[in-house]
Amino acid sequence: MAAPSENMLDFGTELSEMSEGAFTQKHLDIIQNLTKAFRERDFRASAEKTVFQNLVKVLTKLSDELHALNEKSPEEDSTRLRLQLAAECFRSQRNAAVQCARNQCLMRDLGFVPVSLAVLQVLPGLQVENAACPIEALRCGIQFLGNLAVGNQVCKDDIWKHCFPRLFLDLLDHSDEKTAAYASMVLYTCLDEQKVQHLVLNRDHQELAMRIISLCQRQPELDWAVLIVTQHFLKSSALVEMMFVGLKHQERVTLLELITAQLGEEEEGAMEGCGVPPRLARFLASHFQDRCKVVLSLASQSSPDEEALTVMRLLDVLCEMTSDHKKLMFLQDHPDLLETTVELLREVHAAGKASHNVFSTARDFSTSGGPTSHPAVSFKAHLVRLIGNLCHAHTDNQNKVREMDGLALILDNCSIDSNNPSGAASFCVAGGCFGRALQWLVLLLDGVRLRFKPRPPKVSTVFGLSGSVGFLCVSCLVFSACSD
Repeated sequence: MAAPSENMLDFGTELSEMSEGAFTQKHLDIIQNLTKAFRERDFRASAEKTVFQNLVKVLTKLSDELHALNEKSPEEDSTRLRLQLAAECFRSQRNAAVQCARNQCLMRDLGFVPVSLAVLQVLPGLQVENAACPIEALRCGIQFLGNLAVGNQVCKDDIWKHCFPRLFLDLLDHSDEKTAAYASMVLYTCLDEQKVQHLVLNRDHQELAMRIISLCQRQPELDWAVLIVTQHFLKSSALVEMMFVGLKHQERVTLLELITAQLGEEEEGAMEGCGVPPRLARFLASHFQDRCKVVLSLASQSSPDEEALTVMRLLDVLCEMTSDHKKLMFLQDHPDLLETTVELLREVHAAGKASHNVFSTARDFSTSGGPTSHPAVSFKAHLVRLIGNLCHAHTDNQNKVREMDGLALILDNCSIDSNNPSGAASFCVAGGCFGRALQWLVLLLDGVRLRFKPRPPKVSTVFGLSGSVGFLCVSCLVFSACSD
């Protein structure tokens, strides 16, 4: 095997010849060999500047010829060869940048970024018989940008300067899922607090943030897009508020699901701190208060309204935020949130009694189809959960619920209900939150004198119960009793 210095001398000469003559199949073999050579750490570390200088000349020539091809109807073989060469050049560049800050900076200084982007921009418009050829080159080019950015702030800033926002928007919206996925990887690598703030200050650029939410909706398993939202966007309350206003209802639901998942990770100890800033928590609570009555329309509709779905997901988020996330428990004092929730429960419960609808009590515990598949199932149970969370260890809120006749309302929701499989746990919430007031009510109902030692449950842990199981937990979690 030839020494690295000998290989480099050969590559430098061959690449120089390529940049001057017409492209042939032999030239593709040369670039493929260079790609293989760059896989070796020693070769990467010792690659001479002339190799990169000649490689960028080849790429520039390819860019010019591809743009010319885009303006006419070229021969298929000629186009395919150039696309293969472009893909292989990107592979070589991608390999050269792996864990090598020297090569990253060298390629950046030699202008690889703007030349590569010029190639990427022309690829989607090329009319070729084999659609896979431009897609392959596109994927490899984006991978190169990703490797160039990793661990190198100067390269990150240069890529951002050339790609933001237009190219990012186009790539994130590409029909090829891998292309969109690789673009989200590059965006995640380049983002930082300063760039997120740039999105906030320029309304025209907020489309990029909303495009990421759309991508999360289309590809929910795409980690890079999810990480962009949870590790960058959620840290900026101002950005999320602006996004929320501009998103469609289905996209709002996706954003709220990501917030719920983030809160769940915090509860499990997978991450430290609170990923939801207080300002954002207040915004979501206020939006719930403003729009929550929309769910009442479900009582007369066969299919759920999109805004109603958003409100239901907002309720889930509020339940999670008030489930002992200490930095968010100020929501217990959020103006009128408790009153709004109690009143909504009252109206929803009344709607369920007035006619047969999704809010009506049901006894169908079959697992297939039927009303149990409706998105509004468990809505009343979640309202009770939020009331319980807002009242947990908060005497003023407990008194407010009593003053609003909330105890009777909650007890009226304690029946076994397949539309609210956690409904039986309402009894536990009432006992845990309101203590002796409810216990003496039970005394009067039972006609039995007991000495109670209440042990309020942690509200966030008593849900997910159904049927008689919920009543069983009354004795286990709410009461510790013995006869006089």
